[in-house]
Amino acid sequence: RIQSFAFAALLAPLGLASFSAAAADAKVQTVAALNQSKAGLAGKTVSAQGKVVKVNNGIMGRNFVHIQDGTGDAKAGTNDLTVTSKETAAIGDQVTISGTVVLNRDFGAGYSYPLLIEDASITPKK
Repeated sequence: RIQSFAFAALLAPLGLASFSAAAADAKVQTVAALNQSKAGLAGKTVSAQGKVVKVNNGIMGRNFVHIQDGTGDAKAGTNDLTVTSKETAAIGDQVTISGTVVLNRDFGAGYSYPLLIEDASITPKK
């Protein structure tokens, strides 16, 4: 990790790499892979790419963004990834997200998430 972070830091001023500390630590995973391996990911930084399918802005001081990448099983609920962020995106946007995994987050009133990516950065794909 330190070597890749240092390498990216050297390339960034040259415009050859863009990075953040979180992005340097997290390789992009599929929505299905994150759902499948969630038990071992609590507290870790993860990244994923996908299409924004639902957005709820300004709920409890954060934006809730749902992404899907075509992996996972809709019946089992493993095809969707819910992300909270100060940033937002529009439905239909292709994005890369990076944030911290929280398991079994219950906000009450029926809003419970077995897997939630919190405090995420949301980067639109160009």
